[in-house]
Amino acid sequence: MDTKIYLPFDTEKFCKLKVGQKVLINGIIYTARDQAHKRIIDRIKKAGLKGKTKDFFDFRNQVIYYTGATPARPGRIIGSAGPTTSYRMDAFTPLLLKYGLKGMIGKGERSVAVREEIKKHRAIYFIAYGGCGALYSKCIIKKESVAYFDLGCEAIYRLNVENFPVIVGIDTKGNDLYEINRKGK
Repeated sequence: MDTKIYLPFDTEKFCKLKVGQKVLINGIIYTARDQAHKRIIDRIKKAGLKGKTKDFFDFRNQVIYYTGATPARPGRIIGSAGPTTSYRMDAFTPLLLKYGLKGMIGKGERSVAVREEIKKHRAIYFIAYGGCGALYSKCIIKKESVAYFDLGCEAIYRLNVENFPVIVGIDTKGNDLYEINRKGK
């Protein structure tokens, strides 16, 4: 049976999640892909980890979904919203975790360095099911634009999700599902 979790992130509850566990996410998540990540990192570097500029979005204790959803058809909230390959965000992830990001959703493996940072900051990496963009769009009950509108579908959006299915890929202890599967445990 899948475990339901509710956002915002609660470190104590999330620390109980184990690698390989199936989870249904409920609450607010944010979208961001490569170009949005680059801009976020530039703003953090400019403002400092504790500083905040008027136009900067605060990702502390939040979850980012690596997606660039397609435009919505008439009568729909969002188009297909499948996951993007996560390692493309690996260069940006350590600073976001240091800044306070607590969760990421994407597909594929993460680097050893990112895995160590996830463990250090007691964060979680959730694996989304590849090829399920249409399914994920049905789990999104509200979408709001947040920042970097010039990036189109890759802008940052606030999504309210209901029963959004994922698997714990790297838990807060640094256990990695891909590594475990390679070792045959």
